[in-house]
Amino acid sequence: MKKLIFKKLLNDIANFFLISVLSISIIIWIIQAVNYLDFVSEDGHSFRIYFLYTLLSLPKIISRVLPFMFFISIFYILVKYEEENELVIFWLNGIKKIKFINTLIIFSIIFLFVQLFLSSYLIPTTQDLARSFIRSSNIDSFPNLIKEKKFIDTVSNLTLYVNEKTDDGIFKNLVLKDEIDKTKSQIIYANQGEIIKKNNNYFLILSEGTVINKDKKSTDIFNFSSTQFNLSKFETKTTTFPKIQEISTFVLTKCLLFLKRNNIVKEFKYKFLQCNQRTINPVQRELFKRFLLPFYIPLLALFVSTLILTSKNKFTYSKSKTKVFLGSVFLIIISEMSIRYIDKENLIAMIFIFMPFLLFTLTYYLMNKSLKKNLN
Repeated sequence: MKKLIFKKLLNDIANFFLISVLSISIIIWIIQAVNYLDFVSEDGHSFRIYFLYTLLSLPKIISRVLPFMFFISIFYILVKYEEENELVIFWLNGIKKIKFINTLIIFSIIFLFVQLFLSSYLIPTTQDLARSFIRSSNIDSFPNLIKEKKFIDTVSNLTLYVNEKTDDGIFKNLVLKDEIDKTKSQIIYANQGEIIKKNNNYFLILSEGTVINKDKKSTDIFNFSSTQFNLSKFETKTTTFPKIQEISTFVLTKCLLFLKRNNIVKEFKYKFLQCNQRTINPVQRELFKRFLLPFYIPLLALFVSTLILTSKNKFTYSKSKTKVFLGSVFLIIISEMSIRYIDKENLIAMIFIFMPFLLFTLTYYLMNKSLKKNLN
């Protein structure tokens, strides 16, 4: 009987959690996907790249909402059970409140490991994969972005102006500026142009125009009857260099251990990560976020379970619910704020590192003491 009522409780929490976390995550994902439309409308990437990039952001969204929705799930189910007199069933079957609390804590450990898996492995992997799609993209939608009487600077170091665009894709009176480097540039005027695709590369075929090559020392001008300009050699303006949250946990850990061991004197480079004195603080913050923040989940489960200490028949019940709710929200806020202090080697940083464990131990001790006192 005891196993059955616990199974129902945990199933109710799990079902509410899955429905709520998926619903909230999908809503956030849709809103974010709308913002990512700039990849197509302004940066010239294909809809395939856009879809893959946005889809791979879903694990990150789920990870961000998981602690809050876990707390909401336990809070909602416990309040519902109390108000519908279902918690009484546990006490009538001889289940002690400390065992009830321990069961919720053990149950929360499942979510702790899920969050650890998401933050330490799945999110860096999917985020890096998403960035790789941007790096390999050849801005397939670039021809569709060219509008009449509008300067187009979708790709880096290239600006294009078209005075007229016909229905069959012919451009009239073009001006093209190619920033070769800081000292050299090329300006091309052409009466007519057309974009063609050859071997998955885009070329701008120009006719009847003038080329002006400029550098610090000289300016060369020559005319042409026909020439082609390779558009695919230009890179998108979208950031292709991976952010630190997109780098694998193994590389970040290796970097941190290397810097600590060498007292930040030496440096090494692994793929996109330049491991030196400038990166040690961001690396520490990222590893803290991946490995320590998930440990707030059992603390939230323990804190919310204090609801069972006050019966709905007591006049302090509403006040207790409010305190538990606000206290849990405060814990989530504190966990997020602690990230900014973790790179400081002082007492404050140590406090934030051990805070979830200290608060858990203190809360459990006080709850256990209060339960023993009520029995006496």
